[in-house]
Amino acid sequence: MKQILLVVLSLFSISTFAQNISGQAFYESKTTVDMDNFGGREMSEDMKKQIAERMKSMLEKTYILTFTKNESIYKEDEKLETGADNGGFRMMMGSFTAGPQYKNIEANQILEEREFFGKQFLINDTISNLDWKLEKESKQIGQYVAFKATAIKKIDPNDMSMVRRRRDRNREGGDEKKEQETAKDTTKTADPFDEIEVPKEVLVTAWFTPQIPVANGPGEYAGLPGLILELNIDRTTILCSKIVMNPKEAESIAPLKKGKEVSREEFNKIVKEKTDEMRENFRGGNRRGGGRFGG
Repeated sequence: MKQILLVVLSLFSISTFAQNISGQAFYESKTTVDMDNFGGREMSEDMKKQIAERMKSMLEKTYILTFTKNESIYKEDEKLETGADNGGFRMMMGSFTAGPQYKNIEANQILEEREFFGKQFLINDTISNLDWKLEKESKQIGQYVAFKATAIKKIDPNDMSMVRRRRDRNREGGDEKKEQETAKDTTKTADPFDEIEVPKEVLVTAWFTPQIPVANGPGEYAGLPGLILELNIDRTTILCSKIVMNPKEAESIAPLKKGKEVSREEFNKIVKEKTDEMRENFRGGNRRGGGRFGG
């Protein structure tokens, strides 16, 4: 009961205490991939390790959220890549992940820079105002007490950043026979697009702290009575590793401007058209015996 009371009190104090607040939050993001379900059941353990190592730089990242009461910039803390042989794979994966993001809580606006197959876009959207449900659980994250909140997020069917393997459903349901049938179908079609899907919705679990009374968090997420320190979305976990309050030197916060401005719906339509083109090129290559993605 005391924990819930603390959350309620923070709702009243957030607007006054956070007037001059500023800081930087450092987040570690990690996405898990089941190599067996990723087509790895036929691979050797050595091959699985090689592929996992190549994917590591795509699936494990560090981000910095520079924030004030109403504004923030969320950027990847880019590190020097050691391998030079996976540039094409990096470009393709990067085309389906968000770039720098600017949020204005008061204006309910998010601006996101996104490079998609060599073209630069600036996505102008509203902040995802999820219907957060405050839970009774709490835990310690570093020196902060964090409270749990959950929400269901609807996914745009053209949002390829949320794509996953269809066989996940069979595996999660424990239906091995159905999974084997799916694998047989895959050998018939040889079309990887038949093996993926975009979920209709996902569960989002957030842990926020009223001790830092800003309604902000990593990426597109916001709207809780305190800074979000941890997020769990599908197979991705984002965890705050360090916070610097009122830093003397920090990146200036200003709306992003780089790229052709489009809405989220317009950008997802562009992604769908490119994905459909890739699929047709792949099928055409298959018919000719090539089986490679075209431009």
